[in-house]
Amino acid sequence: MIDDHPLRYALVNELHARPFPSLEVPCHAVYVAVKQPVDAHNRDRTADSAHLLALLDRYGAAHPPEGATHHGARIGRHDLKWESHTEFVTYSAFGRGVSARPFDPAEAEVFPPDWAATAPGKRVAACLIRVEPLPEDLDAVRACLDDWFVAESLACSWVLDEAAVIAGDFQIDPAGLMRFAVFVRPGTGRRRVGRIVQRLCEIETYRAMSMLGLGRARELTGRLNALDPELSELVAALGNKGRGAEETLDQLLGISAELEAIAVRHTFRFGATGAYEALVNQRVQVLRETRFNGRQTFAEFMMRRYDPAMRTVKSAERRLAQMAARAARAGELLRTRVDVERSAQNQRLLESMDRRADLALRLQHTVEGLSVVAISYYAVSLATYLLLPVAERLHWPKSALTAGLVPLVVLAVWMMIRRIRKGMH
Repeated sequence: MIDDHPLRYALVNELHARPFPSLEVPCHAVYVAVKQPVDAHNRDRTADSAHLLALLDRYGAAHPPEGATHHGARIGRHDLKWESHTEFVTYSAFGRGVSARPFDPAEAEVFPPDWAATAPGKRVAACLIRVEPLPEDLDAVRACLDDWFVAESLACSWVLDEAAVIAGDFQIDPAGLMRFAVFVRPGTGRRRVGRIVQRLCEIETYRAMSMLGLGRARELTGRLNALDPELSELVAALGNKGRGAEETLDQLLGISAELEAIAVRHTFRFGATGAYEALVNQRVQVLRETRFNGRQTFAEFMMRRYDPAMRTVKSAERRLAQMAARAARAGELLRTRVDVERSAQNQRLLESMDRRADLALRLQHTVEGLSVVAISYYAVSLATYLLLPVAERLHWPKSALTAGLVPLVVLAVWMMIRRIRKGMH
């Protein structure tokens, strides 16, 4: 037998960890997604677990295992499904039957208001989904759609090979819920119904999460609009030799640092926006929509209302990257200019040093001449004292001895200094 990788079973079980709900028509679903406003991916997940346990304890339901990221339980008349994601947690409650009043806010009271008020985050998405049998007369469906939704933004289509009709207007009602209706053709399996409901919840959640990047993009655009003229002015000043390069470089480094700080703050949000957008498009695609009664499909709604927002986010992201690249290129050019100026300064300094060295050499030669005289003077004096007794015996006067020694000593000193200088060179 070959030993299994320690993560093999855990990773395989992850494929089956979040099954679709199995729903019997008619039914309804209440869905809530909660996210912390700031730094949600680094949040304290124990607070999410504590909030879930508070809900389970209200209904006397079983607790999940330690560290679980998903859990299912029976709470009152509803089946609860809880999931913990990278940035948010979701609560889904599925109940049998539908209320007499379409989209009755009382159905959402499965999540008590006082419990919801203590959530460790803010509500980012909330849906109320009504699932009914598809009537034989499709005019009844059209009448319901006209009564329940805003016609201008209504999206409606057949899904999954005309197994059901889904509809929603992506409007938030006074109870803070987004409404979706599902009309299921008789004979459709319960798991297929569950997949449709789950897809609607995912579409709304990922749409809401991805559009958080739109707010960041608008905020970023305002700041980039302020930085762009400054950066353009600095780039234009690169050719102005009257302006100090050091000062310009300091200003450019300040702009580059701010752009880098902005990129650090927004990189995660923009990356997450791209990932959520891909999930939205993928969830819409797997519904396999076909047109119902000439109305716009969910894909068409997303193309007209959702895609422009995503393009705005991508445009802001590209603009930030382009400005950072421009600042980097300008910095390189300016540093090159500074290096050239410093090289010229160094060249002038070397020339000045050469001139000073030449002057020093000339001065040295002058000093050497004076040194010969000085050394010769003291050498003549010493030689005179040394040879004076001999001169007295020979009856030579002291002045004659001194006069005779001077040329000899001067010549000897001069040759000695010259030899020393040659040895040094």
